[in-house]
Amino acid sequence: MQSLSKIFLGLAALCLIGALGVLLFGAGLAATGIFVVGFLVALAIGGMGHAKIKPHVFTIWVLASVIVALYFPQYFLNVGDFQLTGLIKWLIMIIMFGMGTSMSLQDFAGVAKMPKGIFVGLVCQFTIMPLVGLTLAKTFGFEAEIAAGIVLIGSVSGGVASNVMAYIAKANLALSITMTAVSTVVAPLMTPLLMQLLANQFIAIDFVAMMISVAQIVLLPIALGLLVNKLLAERADLLHKVMPLLSMGAIVVVLAIIVAAGREDLLIIGPLLFFAAILHNAIGYVLGYWGCRMLGMNEQDSRTISLEVGMQNGGLATALAAEMGKAATVGLAPAIFGPWMNVSGSALANWWRGKPAEGAEAQSEVESPEEASI
Repeated sequence: MQSLSKIFLGLAALCLIGALGVLLFGAGLAATGIFVVGFLVALAIGGMGHAKIKPHVFTIWVLASVIVALYFPQYFLNVGDFQLTGLIKWLIMIIMFGMGTSMSLQDFAGVAKMPKGIFVGLVCQFTIMPLVGLTLAKTFGFEAEIAAGIVLIGSVSGGVASNVMAYIAKANLALSITMTAVSTVVAPLMTPLLMQLLANQFIAIDFVAMMISVAQIVLLPIALGLLVNKLLAERADLLHKVMPLLSMGAIVVVLAIIVAAGREDLLIIGPLLFFAAILHNAIGYVLGYWGCRMLGMNEQDSRTISLEVGMQNGGLATALAAEMGKAATVGLAPAIFGPWMNVSGSALANWWRGKPAEGAEAQSEVESPEEASI
C-alpha cells in the first residue's frame, strides 16, 4: 500500500509540474485542465496511504469534482437526451439513506438528556444561517436566483460532516449527533417555511410542494436507512463501511453535475460567491459559538453548536434546487458552500483539538462517527 501511495504521489507531483510548465510556456489556463485534474486525482489516491493527507482525501475528491466540471463540463450535462441533473434527487436520497444507516433511535433519545443544548442549537440553526444568508444576498446584490440559493443553503438542516468535525474537535459528539438528527427531521417544515418568509422576494416559493420534496428526499430514505440498520444489525460493520463510500461518491458526482450546469454563471460570479460563502460559513461559526457562551453554555457544547450551525446540509439544498428546476442558478451557492464547509470545518476542528475543553476527556468513550460529509 505504501509503495502504491508513493507512486501516485509522485504522479501528482509530475502533473503539478506539467501544469506549471504549460503556464510558463504561455499555453493558457485552459490548457492546464488535464494536468490539474490529474494532480488532484493522483493526490487523492496516493493520500490514502499518507498519514497527513488521508484526513483530507474526501475534500481533495470534492475539489477534483469541481475542477473537472469546470474544465470539461460537456461530460456532466447529459447522456443522449437525458439531462444528468435528473439524477441529483436520487443521488441525494442515497446520501440520506446512508445517513439513516449510521443512525439509531437512541440518537433522538438525546433530546431528553440535553434539552437546553438541543433547543438552543435548533434556534441558532434556523435563525442565524438563513438571516445571514439573506443579508449577504442583499449586500452583494446577487441576481434573484443566485440570492435565493444563498438563502436556501442557510435554511436547510445540519449535515453529517459536523458530527465528524465535532469528534475531531473533542466537542460534545452526542449533542452533535442528536442535533443533526433532530434538525433533519424538522427540515420538511422549517426549510420551506424559511424559504417562504425570506426567499419569496427573489423567486416564487411553493411551500407545500417544497415541504413534500424535503419529506421525500430526507425523511423517507432516512427512515428506510434506520430500518435497514436495525434489520442488518449483525452486518452493521460492513454496512457502515460501504455506505459512507457510496455517500461520498454520490456527493462528488452531484457537485460535478451542478458545477457543469452552472459553469457560465459560476465563471462570472464565482469569486464573489465564494467570498460570500466564506463569510456565511465564518459568521455561522462565530455567532453559533458566542451565542451559546452568552447563554451560559459550557465550552464543549458551544463548540458543538458552532459547528452544527456553520456546517449545513449542502446535499439537501442542492436537491431542492434541482427539484425547482434551477440547479444551474439556485444550486450554485450550495455547490460552492459544500466544498468550503469541509475545508473550514476541518481547520476549525483541528484548531480546537489543540485546545481541549473541560470535560472533553469523555469524548474517548464515544465511538467515532463514520467519515461522511453532506
